[in-house]
Amino acid sequence: MSLLFTPYTLPSPRGGLTLANRIVVAPMCQYAVHDGAASDWHLMHWANLLNSGAGLFTIEATAVVPDGRITPGCLGLWDDTTAHALADTLQRARTLAPPTPVCIQLAHAGRKASSAAPWHGGQLIARDHGGWETFGPSALPQLPGETPPTELDLAGIAHITAAFVNAARRADAMGIEAIELHAAHGYLLHEFLSPIANQRTDAYGGSFDNRIRFPLEVFSAVRQAFEGVLGLRVSASDWIEGGWDVAQSAEFANRLKSLGCDFIHVSSGGISPAQKIVLGVGYQVPFARDIRQASDLPTMAVGLITDALQAEAILQAGDADLVALARAFLYEPRWGWHAAAALGGEVVAKENYWRCVPREAQAIFGKVSIGMR
Repeated sequence: MSLLFTPYTLPSPRGGLTLANRIVVAPMCQYAVHDGAASDWHLMHWANLLNSGAGLFTIEATAVVPDGRITPGCLGLWDDTTAHALADTLQRARTLAPPTPVCIQLAHAGRKASSAAPWHGGQLIARDHGGWETFGPSALPQLPGETPPTELDLAGIAHITAAFVNAARRADAMGIEAIELHAAHGYLLHEFLSPIANQRTDAYGGSFDNRIRFPLEVFSAVRQAFEGVLGLRVSASDWIEGGWDVAQSAEFANRLKSLGCDFIHVSSGGISPAQKIVLGVGYQVPFARDIRQASDLPTMAVGLITDALQAEAILQAGDADLVALARAFLYEPRWGWHAAAALGGEVVAKENYWRCVPREAQAIFGKVSIGMR
């Protein structure tokens, strides 16, 4: 029996969320909206991925305040307008796909906000060219020569914490089953964790306990407001000497677990251009394994996982409980179907698609062949 195609239940105060399989569509920024409101692009994109065969679909990094967007084209969930657009688009997408649980990644880009889309260079946009003021734990820019962010004061920290809570409540109201807080890839919560970006001298900087304080406060506040599945994405390593590392990540995971964390999604990098990442197939899986062993939290592995047999091997080795893919789903939106064919699994599909599968792979739907008339 393939582990990839066995059900998995994520815990939650509501009694848990059972996924049909252990494949997760990871969050993927699309840079395709105006003023944070979900668009027709998302209707197409989400419906496509909800038909992928994955057990859980995650909506891209969604800003909790306007100045927390990575780019002007990033999705938001900070007011009634953005909430209505997201809820309406998601509801329509869900009617076009089999029942699939949805997770949303809530985020604040910190000092990496006000940036151009990747295909426009991804650099900081000046305020006189449509950019906006950025914020961080310290007045340290992401790249040399960039305008430094404004160091958040205590009122700013409280404001952002409240924004995460409000966004979580909006997500809950529209029936989203799970939330992932974004504490990875050099964005605000990761900036507080890392001594590379956080050089504060108050209660939010310096020691390990101080640097994890704000992310834990955000998590705790959201946990009190949201009874669905709640997890967090972490960059397990800055890939820089003296930066955030896997040992700190493991202890952070234990602190999150004590606050009611339901899963941890293990990525890496993003805090500085000085990072020296050693890329390779499944290069982040050892981080997931170490954090899972140290915390016993349900763990998602991600990063250059592209093949069904590779994903199955990660689970069989006990390195993770769930396997998340991103770019692989953009390239092959039916990745879950192909994995089921390779591993002898089954997926649920809309009846409109039942006739499309090659005869040798028809068992993936668990149904008899339907001929054409």
